[in-house]
Amino acid sequence: MSEYDVAKVRAHFPALESGLTFFDGPGGSQTPDVVGEAVRATLVGPLSNRGELTSAQENAERAVLGSREALAELLGATADGIVWGRSFTQLTMDLSRTMAKDWGPGDEVVVTRLDHDANVRPWVLAAEAVGATVRWVDFDPETAELSMDSLEGVIGARTRLVAVTGASNLLGTRPDLPAVAERAHAAGAWLYVDAVHLTPHASVSLAESGVDFLGCSTYKFLGPHAAVVAGKEELLERLRPDKLAPASDRVPERFELGTLPYELMAGAIAAVEFLADLAPGGATTLRERLEASMAAVEAHEDRLRERVEEGLRALPGVTLHSRAAVRTPTVLATFAGHDAEDVSRHLAARGINAPAGSFYAYEPARRLGLGEEGGLRMGLAPYSDDSDVDRLLEALAELA
Repeated sequence: MSEYDVAKVRAHFPALESGLTFFDGPGGSQTPDVVGEAVRATLVGPLSNRGELTSAQENAERAVLGSREALAELLGATADGIVWGRSFTQLTMDLSRTMAKDWGPGDEVVVTRLDHDANVRPWVLAAEAVGATVRWVDFDPETAELSMDSLEGVIGARTRLVAVTGASNLLGTRPDLPAVAERAHAAGAWLYVDAVHLTPHASVSLAESGVDFLGCSTYKFLGPHAAVVAGKEELLERLRPDKLAPASDRVPERFELGTLPYELMAGAIAAVEFLADLAPGGATTLRERLEASMAAVEAHEDRLRERVEEGLRALPGVTLHSRAAVRTPTVLATFAGHDAEDVSRHLAARGINAPAGSFYAYEPARRLGLGEEGGLRMGLAPYSDDSDVDRLLEALAELA
């Protein structure tokens, strides 16, 4: 693997010219120039609804099919298993209601206290609507690890679906997805994974992980504001969502309501291609290039994360809540004598974006005893560098 050239990466991000430092990647990454150019070119070029008669129709068709292929390569899925939507929350709400059509009293749905509420509340509401039972899997606040023993005791013969995060957006914890998939499938249940926070930081594969449905948000990995769920085609074929009468019944179109956002799809293609070029080397296929790039990104971000954590541990009164053995470069911290929001304001006054809160991770924040106030979340991205870490630690040292 060639050395990661972060300076070359940073040159593609106009936002970095503002002088701000960004540790808010878990809430949404900055956007490289090539993605903005792709969105603009699609919007101002000939564009109409999909078809094959004119260049305007062909441009729309190319954006749809090209984005399905690109996201399938990124997620280790198939192009016809890629469902587009406005957000992961919207897609999960829609899919939960559709799946619940086949549930009833006596059926069970499993959710975890580690998850963002977008992968909890849709399943809770859908289960309640049809009289199904919701069962919970806990995590250990001391280690920030998902309890696999608890999972074993909760999944059973009545389980229809297990919903789990690929990586906690609050703590960074990465559960063992193949192990969860094995337990879910042994009970005959489907596994639905929130990979919104995992996809920007590691190589992801629907096929290799054994996951049935996997969702992500393109704006978390350098793309525009949209989301997809990758699903196994044979399972998507079994689902009958509510839709308009003339709308296509094909998979995945049957799940996509109304005209698709062609310009955002074009931006997503550009984002995937940009990711694939972060680690130039001998790889040839798009999937191979993505795997090499994400391995380089992971190594780069982990090194910086270790620097952040080491610096925070050296400061008095700091508690690090991100402790899992396998985690993303996301650090949640609280500061004795300082509200997390006050620390965030202190950093903002020095040009550093590091927000405070629970970030819709309602259950884990409560389980940690942090409530809605949460903590200060510092997240790294492919464009983060050592000067960013220096600036963050120097600003936090002022509080100490």
